[in-house]
Amino acid sequence: MKETSASDQKTLLLIDDDPNLILLVKDYLEFRGYQVTTAENGREALEVLKGEKPDMIICDVMMPEMDGHTFVKNVRSDPETEWIPVLFLSAKGQSQDRVKGLNMGADVYMVKPFEPEELVAQVESSLKQASRLIRQKSQGGITTPTINVPFDVELTPTELKVVQFVARGMANREIAEELQVSQRTIESHVSNMLGKTGLHNRTELARWAMENQKA
Repeated sequence: MKETSASDQKTLLLIDDDPNLILLVKDYLEFRGYQVTTAENGREALEVLKGEKPDMIICDVMMPEMDGHTFVKNVRSDPETEWIPVLFLSAKGQSQDRVKGLNMGADVYMVKPFEPEELVAQVESSLKQASRLIRQKSQGGITTPTINVPFDVELTPTELKVVQFVARGMANREIAEELQVSQRTIESHVSNMLGKTGLHNRTELARWAMENQKA
């Protein structure tokens, strides 16, 4: 279990209309040391945000009352909440669904079903990035670095296959099984693509792939 003190315990807002998913994910995240508040839809979540500001939001896309897209639009339009990282969970895994979710303001897009360990990894990565940006802003630095990907990036046929799986939200282990190669080989391909594009992580790589019709 992740050891945390009360002073550095991160708070998460988990929004989903599936009570079973809420129960499972909440238990898993709390076991890992997070404090989790829940809501059943976007409208209820906005009420929660009036009273507390979580360190991160994990949100379903398709929900009654108010869907995830509308909810995130509200979050991003409010100066008090616009900084909060948002992770979308969705059963819709098509490229256009991912692009729409990211363009609506989500920082990460994960497709159901997902591995709990991968969810925790994405949460930890997003929180670290948010912390860096907050520190940078407080020091008067640039809040978001501009990433310029070379327009003539050429991927090998194998890299193209790998990036398509990355864009679907698959972990390196799953991609390795699909392509019948070692996980280390997949990690090498991902590393090579990050080097070619100048991107920093798998999330940025997936976003670039989808926006440039690579996925």
